[in-house]
Amino acid sequence: MTERLTIRRPDDWHLHLRDGEMLKGVLPHSARDFARAIIMPNLVPPVVRGDDARAYRDRILAALPEGADFTPLMTLYLTEDTDPDDVAEAHASGLVTAVKLYPAGATTNSASGVRDFDKVQGVLERMAEIGLPLCVHGEVTHADVDIFDREAVFIDEVLDPIRRATPGLRVVMEHITTEDAAEYVTEATGDIGATITIQHLMLDRNDMLAGGIRPHFYCLPILKRGTHRPALVEAATGGNPRFFLGTDSAPHATDLKENACGCAGCFTAPIALSCLTEVFDEAGALDRLEGFASLHGPAFYGLPVNQATITLEKGAPIDFSDSVPTGAGPVTVFNPGRPVHWRVAS
Repeated sequence: MTERLTIRRPDDWHLHLRDGEMLKGVLPHSARDFARAIIMPNLVPPVVRGDDARAYRDRILAALPEGADFTPLMTLYLTEDTDPDDVAEAHASGLVTAVKLYPAGATTNSASGVRDFDKVQGVLERMAEIGLPLCVHGEVTHADVDIFDREAVFIDEVLDPIRRATPGLRVVMEHITTEDAAEYVTEATGDIGATITIQHLMLDRNDMLAGGIRPHFYCLPILKRGTHRPALVEAATGGNPRFFLGTDSAPHATDLKENACGCAGCFTAPIALSCLTEVFDEAGALDRLEGFASLHGPAFYGLPVNQATITLEKGAPIDFSDSVPTGAGPVTVFNPGRPVHWRVAS
């Protein structure tokens, strides 16, 4: 049995840091274990223009603990008024690594997102020309579509038509949650990848709903039927370079999660690598952990692999912290409700 494992330092290809006091409180937990992260732009107001991304990056860098080695990879929030020239300029300067598509109303702070996809076609065409990836929150928001079906419907009604209409567009389907999405990414032609979260690899909707509602498992896209989780684990652990780690760690103050209309998001950053290694160990795929966590993402984004390493050790079950203090209130740390034996040693 492997008791100690060293891999290249991983990256997080989908991360929420928020802003202000929340940013200051949660950033150290990602910066400790990850070398780089794709930073989500759904602030209030959102990060729409290059100047917004530059200012947000400066605030992140200013909040880093002394001596931390962490690079925020900035994104722009796609709106129906996004200027293709501004996007191209931000990309050419090295400031922006991707653009994020939120269907309006799909998740936290998505009100400024896209309603009419025809209105962003010009931006998508420019992105295809310059090779700038589009990161997609893949859900429709029609009231007549069940929340558990929104991802599968999005693939058929939105994502596939966009990709057919925009040859060469590089797409990351973020935080996939279904067998449908795993199959689509595996079988699709063209330049496409997908991220998978910790919670979707470890849990299904029974974990969230059976025996009482567990608000700290509530996220969007929502946890699905148990038949989907094995397909996600197979995609993550199977060695396919189209799949890579995006934690979607999404902090909210505990009182905003534990109320009558709780916020969507799981704060997984402090324990992400421990939980991920547990999943790969259970699948008998520790030899493929480095690919999913450290190699596939840089390859898709055209970035160098990290030269530094990180070591994980297996032992007695770890003690999960209840919460992380921040100036915006305590944030409850994700706990999968079962033993996790791996911890980051160095």
